[in-house]
Amino acid sequence: MVCRAYALLVLFLFAETLFAQKGDPQMQYQLSFPQAEAHYVAVELHLDQQDTTETTLVLPVWTPGYYMILDNPAHIIDFEVQASEGVAIAWKKTSKNKWTITHPKNTELEVTYRVYANRTSVAESNVKDSRAFLANTDIFMFPEGRKEAPILVSFQLPEAWENIATGLEKVNQNTFYAVSADVLYDSPFYLGNQKMIAFQQLGKDFSLTIATPKGLNEQQFVGDLRKIILRTTYLMQHIPFEEYAFIMMEPGGGGLEHANSQAVFTYGSFDFKTDADYKAFLNFITHEYFHLYNVKALRPIELGPFDYSKENYTTMLWVAEGFTVYYEYLIMRDAGLISEAELLKYLSSHFKAIENKEGKEHMSLERSSYDVWNHFLNTDAITDATTISYYHKGPMLGLLLDLAIRHESANEKSLDDVMREMYTTYYREQQRGYTEEEFWDTVAQMAGKPLTELRHYVETTETPDYEKYLSYGALSLDLSLNDDPETERAERAYELQRKAPENKLQEEIRKALFRYRL
Repeated sequence: MVCRAYALLVLFLFAETLFAQKGDPQMQYQLSFPQAEAHYVAVELHLDQQDTTETTLVLPVWTPGYYMILDNPAHIIDFEVQASEGVAIAWKKTSKNKWTITHPKNTELEVTYRVYANRTSVAESNVKDSRAFLANTDIFMFPEGRKEAPILVSFQLPEAWENIATGLEKVNQNTFYAVSADVLYDSPFYLGNQKMIAFQQLGKDFSLTIATPKGLNEQQFVGDLRKIILRTTYLMQHIPFEEYAFIMMEPGGGGLEHANSQAVFTYGSFDFKTDADYKAFLNFITHEYFHLYNVKALRPIELGPFDYSKENYTTMLWVAEGFTVYYEYLIMRDAGLISEAELLKYLSSHFKAIENKEGKEHMSLERSSYDVWNHFLNTDAITDATTISYYHKGPMLGLLLDLAIRHESANEKSLDDVMREMYTTYYREQQRGYTEEEFWDTVAQMAGKPLTELRHYVETTETPDYEKYLSYGALSLDLSLNDDPETERAERAYELQRKAPENKLQEEIRKALFRYRL
């Protein structure tokens, strides 16, 4: 107890100096790992003087970008509260994710608890004797009603651990600053002995963390990341950060975007078996990188400020996620990392995934966004028969919208202009999310007219007139039937194909759509 009190005192005195420059002190966290082999992280929280007699601490039950309610509170144990003088303070649970502390007015609080962290996902923390990934939403609490308070996080690392990777502002080797709980929750940590690579691009600092670097061709991989960064920046004409962290972990599934970082699982090695495997991984990294613009900076208005205690519903994930799939391919093609034929192949896979499934008859694209909380990672026997994914139909509508805008504007405008205009207006100028109507208004502005038919396809289960819209870019769909050995039935190919342009506009649109600038 003496060591803990002394450590918190040092942290508090340091925080006073720091916050004298950055803002009023509110919370100082210190994390340690005395039982890392048992998957525990020990948490100590110093709360500054409370001007009330009751303080409620809230632990999130979901992570932005991961649309699923999680049982985070179940992994909190040994919760205790003391006044700064060491006097025990009464508390009680008042909901599944809230701890209410009763105390004298103007009391400084010392809160301690442990977190069992042994889940494997990009939204849940995982601690082992060799390293730790902290998703943060299942580790850190915030005082209810004070989510905007500044936070200091300090680590006592095991002797064998040397590195900390995060997108948070670094104060010193083991201490980091977040201007609010939202920023903290958007900045995961990876702690251990991972390979760390630093580089600069366009005047910004980048860090690359790789937990399993076997087979890594550092020069090639960093060079390809540079191309992705360049082409994404060229597309959006702005960089919304000063530093960015690529956090690449052990084998697993999926990745999660953040405002100035991404945390992704890998195949466990950079010794890719095929060129296609490597390109698929680059697509994945590009997807998460473009998310820093689309869904983090430019976002549906329902996605921030967040309520971390319940679902946050929006009908616009088909734009936030689906368009990001579409643009990962365009950026990869733009960077010279995939060919036009590969771009068509990737896009074709989404047509096939939607049009050969019964779910297209029962779920609209708009509803797939809203109902994601029911279906995200929750699949059962009727999932394919009753649902669709915005990850598949979203990029399809992105392509059709892009073609329609180019056609209606004589190739003077495109979906790129929609994304840039919305990014400038709602993120940079108004500093808020956009509404569904504002999205469609911007589309109409670029096209020169409302694209009512395409909006109808988003809101209903009616099959789009693919032939009409694809013809704008001299494209067509191969609808021939092929036997599928997995399903033991015939499925249509739905392969995008180039066809001879019928006029100069079609030719110009296709060239512009499948651009290659390097």
